[in-house]
Amino acid sequence: SDAICSFVICNDSSLRSQPIIFNPDFFVEKLRHEKPEVFTELVVSNITRLIDLPGAELAQLMGEEDPKLPGANSTASGFFRSLMSLKRKEKGVVFGSPLTEEGIAQVSQLIEYLHKNLRAEGLFRVPGNSIRQQILKDALNSGTDIDLDSGEFHSNDVATLLKMFLGELPEPLLTHKHFHAHLKIADLMLFDEKGNKTSTPDKERQIEALQLLFLILPAPNRSLLKLLLDLLYQTAKKQDKNKMSAHNLALMFAPHILWPRNVTANDLQENITKLNNGVTFMIKHSQKLFKAPAYIRECARLHYLGSRAHTSKDDLDLLTSPGSKELQPLKSQKRSRLDTCHQEETQQRTEEALKELFRHVHNMPDSAKKKKLIRQFNKHPTALTPGSDVPTSPAPRRTRSRSFSGLIKRKVLGTPVILERKSRDATPEPERVSKENVHLLQKCGSPAHMSQAKLKSLEGQKEESCRRMRAHLLSKDSSSL
Repeated sequence: SDAICSFVICNDSSLRSQPIIFNPDFFVEKLRHEKPEVFTELVVSNITRLIDLPGAELAQLMGEEDPKLPGANSTASGFFRSLMSLKRKEKGVVFGSPLTEEGIAQVSQLIEYLHKNLRAEGLFRVPGNSIRQQILKDALNSGTDIDLDSGEFHSNDVATLLKMFLGELPEPLLTHKHFHAHLKIADLMLFDEKGNKTSTPDKERQIEALQLLFLILPAPNRSLLKLLLDLLYQTAKKQDKNKMSAHNLALMFAPHILWPRNVTANDLQENITKLNNGVTFMIKHSQKLFKAPAYIRECARLHYLGSRAHTSKDDLDLLTSPGSKELQPLKSQKRSRLDTCHQEETQQRTEEALKELFRHVHNMPDSAKKKKLIRQFNKHPTALTPGSDVPTSPAPRRTRSRSFSGLIKRKVLGTPVILERKSRDATPEPERVSKENVHLLQKCGSPAHMSQAKLKSLEGQKEESCRRMRAHLLSKDSSSL
């Protein structure tokens, strides 16, 4: 069964290279098997989202009420209806009995044989030999092994017997409960730009609705339906040989898999075209109809794993395992790591922009504006200095002042000591020392090692010497005058 997932340790080296088959619907099948009520509620809620089912038809789909079918209340009793009823009273192990796994195993022999003989012209339309069919039917009912490849039976015998098996089931393969839902699926049409319903079928919604309906079929019905639709799909692909298109096959099988039992074509006058077209659609898209929709898979997976909060198309909240709460701190940690990375990236871009701005300022010609901008850079705690990235060029030497005060200073202090300009990457000194005190600083050491009292005494000595020099010069000038 496709609902079972097995892990086998294989010691055969020739089989280890085979690909591992993973069933994507594993959690869907697990949920259907372990919690059928939750599973049915999940699927039916999505079916009602796609098609409009009144209360009575919804109750029939859920199995809460007996289905009300066309012709059920009719008093007319035709020959066809009586004949089919008599046939179903003759129950055997396989034919005429409710669908079981044993019956599917027997009938699957017929399906496998027909897969090998799809080129026979008029397959499923041309009847086979009734005597050979009865021999084959008795063998299947008794559980006897049959060698269909022996040449004793013709492909038309086997094809007719397969239709006979489906026709003698107590109810159609798609069950009576689903009859009204299939009629509504046939009415799913596209809408135009103005919101008006068109006559073009909405294939995507029809496929999705059929996927959901097939999920809530009984397991034996779903298994046999999958085998049958796949056979009919392969038969239609060979229609150039067997002359049986998907529509022709639908006309042969719609009464057996979709029509209600004990009804005639007259009972289905209004809906017979919808039913036949519906079976045609199933044959053409059979390869997509037995996969659960993606949101149903996600709901089933989260029901068991509970890895994150779920919002499905129908907003159905399923019970999640306690493990989902434990994953919340992991989410917050991941989010904080992302925020940190974002902050670091932003800071890096900011630093690059600052470097570019400083290069532009550094390349400006010397001016008061340039000095002001550089001072602002130096005040910034993360300021970039010329020494870090941009090599500094030696500053041009200033021309010496020729003023009267400068003459006095040179007379008093003698030859000044010219200090080399410090690079801009050094932090500004707390208190600028004038050039006049350079020779005193050289004697006493750097300002960092001098006390405040010593600095004050040096300033006092400098002012006293300047005062005396001015008085001396003024007395000379007055005597000369």
